[in-house]
Amino acid sequence: MSDQHSHQSFETRAIHAGNTADPLTGAVVPPIYQVSTYKQDGVGGLRGGYEYSRSANPTRTALEENLAALEGGRRGLAFASGLAAEDCLLRTLLAPGDHVVIPNDAYGGTFRLFAKVVERWGVDFSVANTSDIASVREAVNDRTKLIWVETPSNPLLGITDIEAVAGVARQAGVKLVVDNTFASPYLQQPLALGADVVVHSLTKYMGGHSDVVGGALVTADAALGEELAYHQNAMGAVAGPFDSWIVLRGIKTLAVRMDRHSENATKIVEMLTQHPKVTQVLYPGLPEHPGHEIAAKQMRSFGGMISFRVQGGEEAAVEVCNRAQLFTLGESLGGVESLIEHPGRMTHASVAGSALEVPADLVRVSVGIENVEDLLADLRQALG
Repeated sequence: MSDQHSHQSFETRAIHAGNTADPLTGAVVPPIYQVSTYKQDGVGGLRGGYEYSRSANPTRTALEENLAALEGGRRGLAFASGLAAEDCLLRTLLAPGDHVVIPNDAYGGTFRLFAKVVERWGVDFSVANTSDIASVREAVNDRTKLIWVETPSNPLLGITDIEAVAGVARQAGVKLVVDNTFASPYLQQPLALGADVVVHSLTKYMGGHSDVVGGALVTADAALGEELAYHQNAMGAVAGPFDSWIVLRGIKTLAVRMDRHSENATKIVEMLTQHPKVTQVLYPGLPEHPGHEIAAKQMRSFGGMISFRVQGGEEAAVEVCNRAQLFTLGESLGGVESLIEHPGRMTHASVAGSALEVPADLVRVSVGIENVEDLLADLRQALG
């Protein structure tokens, strides 16, 4: 993060970091540099360091500077998807024979990347309950290179004490990676709590409008950032200029959106906890949630993601999803519109039969920024 933005509030950084006026026209929004290559002033004479848009593109640079500023990091890197970001990170930091500790409720796509792709490459992993520090410590061995944390987790909304796991990582001499997708940098700052790298699916809250797919890495250390940037270019799964511009546009309203997501979610949780058809509500804002105190300590508020279990098992949960009208039945999350899904059959089908399998009676909702009374009415009718 540049010194220019280090003293500014989050909301100001979200709007201004990386968003310098165009020097040619004075345009207040960075242009979309929809270009593949750049004219050089003589052999090797690059203007602003740009030669080819896989290596660097001014629109993507603007986004990457913004991401670093929002997470309080030294380097931000934007990718074509969250999984492309994860792939670059894993192939930069790991080699055959290495070991990783992953959460027992990781995102299904992350688990698939480890179990079906990286493991075939000779890297193995252990599954740990990252909410339990003893479990994390026990899972680390002399081949461990990374501890992977997702907090709040997807879809069980588990909370991990980032600072405590960072202590375990430091002691073991391994790197701590935190997937900050559910919280966004507005609600949580993993690097300040001791993480080495933050991962984002920019598709979710950062873009915020269900109209772009993207991923990001932000590092606390400049040298690691350089190493990842080398691999980003060498592997090539970069964010395109238009996608970068769309995410940068979404980020400008991140703070106000997250406030409304959290506010709406709190009211919906209140209703769900009292509903006779709901057997359990998973939300870190609830005092009875096992991670409530840690979430209150490390998050600004509790976010817009809620999971709940319903009476009647899998078929009843599927029916709730099918009956919802205002809550759109769909995968993904973090957009301005509310979404509902059945993780067991949809987003987390890839972990069926594994240690990460999710309950069949679970419903996950991404609470949007619509009028909360309308959202409450829709959920009541969906629950019957």
